[in-house]
Amino acid sequence: IKQKKRHMGDSKHFCPVSLKENFVLYPGLQEYAAKYKEKIYYFSTSEYRDKFLKNPEEYVAHNEPLQAPPLRVCLLGIHGAGKTTCARQIADKLGIFHIQFEEYLQELILPKTKRKVGPSFDEDHEDDNKIPEELEDFSQTMTKTEKEKSKQEVELTDEEKAIKANLMDNKELPPEVLDKIVPDWWKKEPFRSTGFILDGFPRTSDEARYLSEQGLCPDVAVYIQVEEGDILNRLLPLHLEKWKDRRRKKKEYKKKLKELKVKKRV
Repeated sequence: IKQKKRHMGDSKHFCPVSLKENFVLYPGLQEYAAKYKEKIYYFSTSEYRDKFLKNPEEYVAHNEPLQAPPLRVCLLGIHGAGKTTCARQIADKLGIFHIQFEEYLQELILPKTKRKVGPSFDEDHEDDNKIPEELEDFSQTMTKTEKEKSKQEVELTDEEKAIKANLMDNKELPPEVLDKIVPDWWKKEPFRSTGFILDGFPRTSDEARYLSEQGLCPDVAVYIQVEEGDILNRLLPLHLEKWKDRRRKKKEYKKKLKELKVKKRV
């Protein structure tokens, strides 16, 4: 039996409402289909189908074909897998933005913290190198005014505290914080019309669920799988160099402390 050919709508099997409002190609479902002007449209939810039927002319093509969104890629993998290196090369080759998620979080709180935070950065700012109070008068490292200014600048908002906790202790970012960060990459310029490769997000099942619930779908999700030995070979020399640098700084600190003690005695 010859079946009648289906005439699909302008957005084919993608939801036209998601395309119009979120600029995302979100696959529609047959159970949420509707017919308009002898063409069949598929929708991601029943709410979007009802919204389409109330004002279909808002979501269909008129003088020109509907514009497809740019490429959006999520690049995932464990620490040391080489995500950032790969992401930079892909972004450069495809002419899209590279967004390193953790680096972006660092930049949001950097004006107040004055330095990057997290386990790998805290090693470079150990309390062992603080000048003892009895010798502070002889130290030129920080004036009283600078100290007061520094104390004022580290007062973080609730959102900034959540970001810092995420970077320091890997605590989950609440949805209200994600709402102010993630949707802009899909909905605002220049990302909206150019596209991006998102390096290191989503990191958990809850973050992946957040993207789905918000209708923020990547076109491609790539997971880089690397052997443990390769990661050790890549990261160990870097950590060894940092350890040597900390040893050098400790020696300089001890020398400086000795000079300050001699100065105080004099």
